[in-house]
Amino acid sequence: MNSKLTLLYLLWSSSIMSTSLGYDSSMMSGLNILPSYTDYFELTTATLALQSAISWAGCAVAGLFYGNLTDWIGRKKAIWISAMITLVGVIIQACSQNIAMFVVARFVVGIGNGATFLAGPIYLAEIFPLKWRGVGLAIFMDFYYIGGLIAAGITYGTAQIPSTWAWRLPSILQGLFMILAVILLPWVPESPRWLVYQGRHEEALEALARTQSDGIVDDPVVLLTYQEIIDTLKSEVEKGKKTNYAELFKSKQSVRRLLLCSSVAVISMASGNNIISFYLGAMLDNAGVTDTTTQLQINIVLNAWCLVLAIIGTAMLDTVGRRPLAISSSALMTIFIFLVGALTKIYGESDNASGIYGTVACIFLFQGFYSLGWTPLAMLYPPEVLNYSIRSVGMGIYTVMANGLGVLVTMAFPIALEAIGWQTYMINGAWDVLQLVYVVLCWVETKGKTLEEIDELFEGSSTTNGIHVQDVIEGRDPGLAIKGDGVVVTKDAARSAEEI
Repeated sequence: MNSKLTLLYLLWSSSIMSTSLGYDSSMMSGLNILPSYTDYFELTTATLALQSAISWAGCAVAGLFYGNLTDWIGRKKAIWISAMITLVGVIIQACSQNIAMFVVARFVVGIGNGATFLAGPIYLAEIFPLKWRGVGLAIFMDFYYIGGLIAAGITYGTAQIPSTWAWRLPSILQGLFMILAVILLPWVPESPRWLVYQGRHEEALEALARTQSDGIVDDPVVLLTYQEIIDTLKSEVEKGKKTNYAELFKSKQSVRRLLLCSSVAVISMASGNNIISFYLGAMLDNAGVTDTTTQLQINIVLNAWCLVLAIIGTAMLDTVGRRPLAISSSALMTIFIFLVGALTKIYGESDNASGIYGTVACIFLFQGFYSLGWTPLAMLYPPEVLNYSIRSVGMGIYTVMANGLGVLVTMAFPIALEAIGWQTYMINGAWDVLQLVYVVLCWVETKGKTLEEIDELFEGSSTTNGIHVQDVIEGRDPGLAIKGDGVVVTKDAARSAEEI
């Protein structure tokens, strides 16, 4: 039983799920530039905003119920169902005959995407070993740009097709990624945390061994991780904690966790990045770049640039840490969104090539610095700061908030860009300053800790006598042994039992 192969399967699922979500976003940005698409549906400012925003509404709806479903049926089954919902939406989307049919399809795709955004990170956070959790969950959003690149390239190529296939073909290809994302799930284990909570202890121990020790259940890291999970979940049950929405508000620490989780939803949606994701064409028009082919080329290069920065940020997660990376990313993108606004005001209606290029460069730098920190953190930090009892429902709130804000910004920004132009960026920049202050004052560092050890940062008590998984990885003996049906005891107790 090769743990490296299991981890490879998990990384595959994480990356392809992300690719599908990124493809969807970039595809819509590309379609909104294509005359064959906008002319076919006779889009106005209102319908342009609606067909972009409705997918966010679908995601928000998924957040209302999919957390409870994920706790009920398990993490893996929840991911399967999310993929099927997305496929149904893709089929309707590709067959759309009018804007109403297309909007319905986008809503269904949104529900599927929201379910994936919720169930995927929960499963990956709970299944990845400590040293792989940061990379595994960061990849979940990093490959968002791989999907974006693929979609940008496909829409650039299909733009030359003189029929509705220019936008139907990219829609059809979207379904391929969700199939690829779930195809390996039968060969990876269920979340050990979910299994323990269901009383399936032996399966949980085997799941940990499959991902950490080539199936060796008495490996010291496996035993300590398993013991942490059992002790933590037992403590939650003894305190009367249940997996429901009411639990989010029963204690100050639960509210604190929810606020930290929610801050990621707000920052990842309301920093100005969604203007670029969905309305790059309008931004470039305001900046003085009006040629459709040039805009599509810029869209491709921008996705490649963001991918590079996101990978660099991922590499920094377990060295620099989550909090310093978030602060640096927020500070830099705040500077550049102000510069985008200033340069758009000065050069937006001029023929000054240097000014136009400078504006495009600042757009690249803004989106790049957003990608450096917030792309890898978007699906990593929320499930880390939420304890088991509130992880699924908390991610449900996260999904509702993120996509509710998505609806707001995708509906509001095209109207704002049309009405006040460059001032839109200045208002957004002022908001970004407030976001930066919150991260500086309130965020906690989660680097180098298991999910159960992160709980200690909030609850102030240890269930493992001060021994942490990182200590064992570095060579410390946890003094644990396996006995009977998935029961972990101290080595002294195990020896005493043998003597008897």
